[in-house]
Amino acid sequence: MKFKLIATCAAGIEALVGKELRDLGYETQVENGRVRFVGDEQDIIKTNLWLRTADRIKIVVDEFKAQTFDELFEKTASNQWDRLLPMDAEFPVEGRSRNSKLHSVPDVQAIVKKAIVNSLSTAYHRHTRLPETGAKFPLEIALNKDQAMLTLDTTGPSLFKRGYRIEKGPAPLKENMAAALILLTSWYPDMPFIDPMCGSGTIPIEAALIGRNIAPGFNRDFLCENWPWINAEMVRRVRDEADSKADYDRQLDISASDINENMVEIAKKNAEEVGLLADIQFKQLAVADFKTDKVNGVIVANPPYGERMSEKKQVHELYRQMGRAFKPLTSWSKYFLTSDLEFENFYGQKATKRRKLYNGALRTDYFQYWGKKVRNMSSLSNYSAD
Repeated sequence: MKFKLIATCAAGIEALVGKELRDLGYETQVENGRVRFVGDEQDIIKTNLWLRTADRIKIVVDEFKAQTFDELFEKTASNQWDRLLPMDAEFPVEGRSRNSKLHSVPDVQAIVKKAIVNSLSTAYHRHTRLPETGAKFPLEIALNKDQAMLTLDTTGPSLFKRGYRIEKGPAPLKENMAAALILLTSWYPDMPFIDPMCGSGTIPIEAALIGRNIAPGFNRDFLCENWPWINAEMVRRVRDEADSKADYDRQLDISASDINENMVEIAKKNAEEVGLLADIQFKQLAVADFKTDKVNGVIVANPPYGERMSEKKQVHELYRQMGRAFKPLTSWSKYFLTSDLEFENFYGQKATKRRKLYNGALRTDYFQYWGKKVRNMSSLSNYSAD
């Protein structure tokens, strides 16, 4: 069966999700916070497995205009819900409403739930209450300017929950955002990669997953795998195919450090959980002491933002240390995510490019400093600290 599907994502990275889908062979339509595509049951599993920057894969059940509760009820009930929901399905209904006449979310949810119950009761010839004791089918009714979208979530816990982060530190970066930061850089797996403020290790671990071409969802299950119409043998086949595409022979040069020794140990445990500890060189190191003789690399970091006034002075000093430590690396490209829009002043250099991103609900900027690659070994004599 073919479905209209959407991959939902954080604001600012829709184009990345669209590119990922196109690289997987899908035609896409990029919109705010989501990317549309079409696929069958196999594509649902495949995209859940492979998308690094998306949040969820949802089936678009229906879209229609709804300005009254009667209209909402009738148009919801007119769908063939028994094609998606078995008789014993548990189907909670979440709701959202923006700039719409039907602004009461609890009432909208209740009407949609009632309409689906009516439809299923008729289809399954039920005269008593539906049991809802079976597999879970989370539904959402989203209203925006009186346009309704009914969706069914296939993913379960968000795709950022890869399953490897057994420990985390303060203000951890979500895995799909870490992947997005890497995919927005000029890094290729044959280049050196460094995260000098690695925290719980999310950025270097995501880099290793990308470098090894390991499907980010390989270590977890998806909600739809429990649905009776998702074939278990097909799921095994798609997972086996994904596993066969992993490259365990490529040499990776990924380093990660942090001033906090405890965080380095946590990062090591997380890397070990995903089987990538041997691919990442971890060490305890302050940014002020950072040095490297390598060239043509990429640095990606998510430094502290200094959101609290008491932290501002300390964080600004850290930004100055970063500027001094990384200035000699003229052949390296450097990428830093922070909500401090004055970052460049303290770092001591204007960024080549800035990109607005949202780290959760927080507005941040991705400050990008593009290096000038050393093209041959004779050029190394010109590689200086100015």
